[in-house]
Amino acid sequence: ALYDICMRTLKLSNPSYGDLNHLVSAVMSGVTTCLRFPGQLNSDLRKLAVNMVPFPRLHFFMVGFAPLTSRGAHSFRAVTVPE
Repeated sequence: ALYDICMRTLKLSNPSYGDLNHLVSAVMSGVTTCLRFPGQLNSDLRKLAVNMVPFPRLHFFMVGFAPLTSRGAHSFRAVTVPE
């Protein structure tokens, strides 16, 4: 699935392990932000798991990450603070 994301969305013809690692680290950094900074929601791992699993019978996290753009499109897409 990671290779598919790298090839179709990020437009990488031959993704390396570094590209896959960068994708996973960016997503996991966003997911665990609530553990590193104080806040009301998801203050520990149990609450994080409860809020990330959409149905009780699904045992795995479902993570979404946006905006996911290719390196060539960064010059066309300026991400601002309100976004």
